[in-house]
Amino acid sequence: MRSNLFFLRHIFFFILVVSLVACTKDDKTAQNDLRALEDSDYFPIVSASEVELGRLLFFDKVLSGNKNISCATCHHPSLGTSDGLPLGVGEGGRGLGPLRDLGEGFASIKERVPRNSPALFNLGAKAFKVLFYDGRVREDSTQFHGFATPAKNQLPTGLRSPLAAQAMFPVTSPTEMAGQFGENEVAQYAEAKNFQGLWATLAQRLRDIPLYVELFKETYSHINTAEDINFEDAANAIAAFETSTFKANQSPFDKYYRGDHNAFTEEQMAGKELFYGKAKCATCHSGPLQTDHDFHVVGFPQLGPGKKQGFQEHEDFGLEFVTKKEKDRYRFKTPSLRNVELTAPYGHSGAFQTLKEVVSYHLDAATWQSLYAPSSDMLPSRFDLNTTDWIVWNQMSVRQGIMSRMDIEPVSLSSQEIDLLVEFLKSLTDPNSKNMLHIIPESVPSGLPVSDSLEE
Repeated sequence: MRSNLFFLRHIFFFILVVSLVACTKDDKTAQNDLRALEDSDYFPIVSASEVELGRLLFFDKVLSGNKNISCATCHHPSLGTSDGLPLGVGEGGRGLGPLRDLGEGFASIKERVPRNSPALFNLGAKAFKVLFYDGRVREDSTQFHGFATPAKNQLPTGLRSPLAAQAMFPVTSPTEMAGQFGENEVAQYAEAKNFQGLWATLAQRLRDIPLYVELFKETYSHINTAEDINFEDAANAIAAFETSTFKANQSPFDKYYRGDHNAFTEEQMAGKELFYGKAKCATCHSGPLQTDHDFHVVGFPQLGPGKKQGFQEHEDFGLEFVTKKEKDRYRFKTPSLRNVELTAPYGHSGAFQTLKEVVSYHLDAATWQSLYAPSSDMLPSRFDLNTTDWIVWNQMSVRQGIMSRMDIEPVSLSSQEIDLLVEFLKSLTDPNSKNMLHIIPESVPSGLPVSDSLEE
């Protein structure tokens, strides 16, 4: 009996895969660029000392205005290089991840971070020429420093990758790391959009720490004295650390495309055929990183404070925020799906808690929009913040406006087929990324406490 069930199960999956292959003959072009990610796909690292310097800087709160938050706070190795929250709790909060609170008294947060904290896996790949949900940092050969960014001509030269250019900006955000006007010198510069003054202030902090001076001198040949240290050097080191440490190219998907045809389970293989065929996921999630690096309107529910646009200044217009073109409203960058199993919640607003939810939404966004029921416990609670969290979502005309711009068409799949898609997405997980607590340093050169535990 048991052997008969085993035989029937294999026959079922064989028939399912054959039928999926048969119905996707026209979609084979979507698979032509599929391959494993190789080390040559990433920006080069200067040395092991550069990675170590970047690691210490990544975990050091000295780079925040009030010295109370680090890069790792919102991109923690125990939380899939994110924070496990729909919307981040930045400067002024206390603790880590889902246990992070909003702070207390005058020092508490002033608003939620408007967008979900993105995962950092593989962002050091050369294919990532555009970063942030709205694309506000991108390679641009027409700029003398090589990048288009919010800093415009204030951006220094010498940044070696888009990821290094990106690392220049979290420290400039009052909500994320700089602090509020009046609290510290960094926040003063942030309020005035004086990026050069802000970065110079943070560089001086590093110059004042002897161990950092020695590490910078050891790492970079152009640094001979403390005065040679600039913030772009710190950004290059942080990017090198992220590139080296958060590289994720040992997944079953990678092993399969390196020739191990047993790397996928039967369910994952069936899900793969759906992904690149009937489900049409590869329309946007193409290539070895499962992203077209483009921007699309997918209509994810909007929650939180938004970006001071649209209805009562609580909407988030996405790409339009950068291009100032109305045609780009509600367009957000297609994320890579590498390690997506580890990076919940999902979407620019963190509106979905599970892979099955977000996959189901993509397949039938209109139905999900009508059924989506936000939970009051999704976000850390405070009365004044709670009153604005769902202003946009509760405005039917705004929701209808978003849906009218949708780029994706509904696809009818069974619940079982959705489960198979989820299994395929799990094949994109590098097992080395599942436990990364070993990268957390015991201490950092500033002497400030390190965020190392969800119970801190």
